[in-house]
Amino acid sequence: MKKRRFLRGLGITLLVLLFIVLVGPFLVPVPPAEGTRPVSELADPDSKFVWISNLNIHYKIMGRGEPVFVLLHGFGASLYSWHAVMEPLSQIGTVIAYDRPAFGLTERPMTWSGENPYGSQANEDLLLGLLDHFNVNKAILVGNSAGGTISMQFALQHPERVQALILVDPAVYEGGGGPSWMRPLYRTPQMQHLGPLMVRSIQNRGLEIIKMAWHDPSKITQETLDGYTRPLHAEDWDRALWYFTLASEDTGLTDHLKDFNVPILVITGDDDRIVPTANSIKLAGELQNAQLAVIQEAGHVPHEEQPAAFLQAVEEFLSTLR
Repeated sequence: MKKRRFLRGLGITLLVLLFIVLVGPFLVPVPPAEGTRPVSELADPDSKFVWISNLNIHYKIMGRGEPVFVLLHGFGASLYSWHAVMEPLSQIGTVIAYDRPAFGLTERPMTWSGENPYGSQANEDLLLGLLDHFNVNKAILVGNSAGGTISMQFALQHPERVQALILVDPAVYEGGGGPSWMRPLYRTPQMQHLGPLMVRSIQNRGLEIIKMAWHDPSKITQETLDGYTRPLHAEDWDRALWYFTLASEDTGLTDHLKDFNVPILVITGDDDRIVPTANSIKLAGELQNAQLAVIQEAGHVPHEEQPAAFLQAVEEFLSTLR
């Protein structure tokens, strides 16, 4: 009798737990993100938009002639990340910075057919379309963090379109998309429902993440904070960031480090706590024909924290290409 009661109680407990796991997430309300506005109300006077790969891409352009620099920001950032170095680089050639899908003011599609616009292949196709649109035969790709991995993936697929790579604290050994065992969980209906709500935590954790990216957080100005948080007011920013998370996967770049034949400069801050400085130093050693520049008193975004030292490293690298 006692055993029967125990088994009955255990069965009821398991049913309750199963209900909580399977149905409970759908009972959590996920209202639209508050305070969002159309992208047109968030754009700068020098913002430009162009249709590429069926997306309305936000970009800025400065300078003229060659070389042509194309700047690719990292996760959670936007083309704003390059604001301190765009004008100086434009004195050397043409500079194009753009927002990758899910970030900045670039269009955030909620539905699509064919290639996932938030996936790595779509990002590479978008970069190719951008070069074609501006009639750029070869470009110097400057990528920070995840933007560095996109630059490297593009160079593997289209080496004939890349003059050189400048990889700024590139996230190569860190992988992508989180632990592999988590990815099937992300795709469950329960997580699909809760996902946009979960990624909204970046609104509260944003300052913490920015501080982690800087060697000296006291240098972070209100302008910097505004530049990073403005895209979080764009319509559907949370859902797009969730779709980006779902599309993220391991880059596999570590298996192809010997396949790069273009000139490469790896730049890292000496105090990078997001992509450890040691990883960038290791990467420069494993890549063929790569140079290394370690920026003193800088974290994950040396182009923002130490722009003068960053530009000096770039100019010294460019002198070796002539």
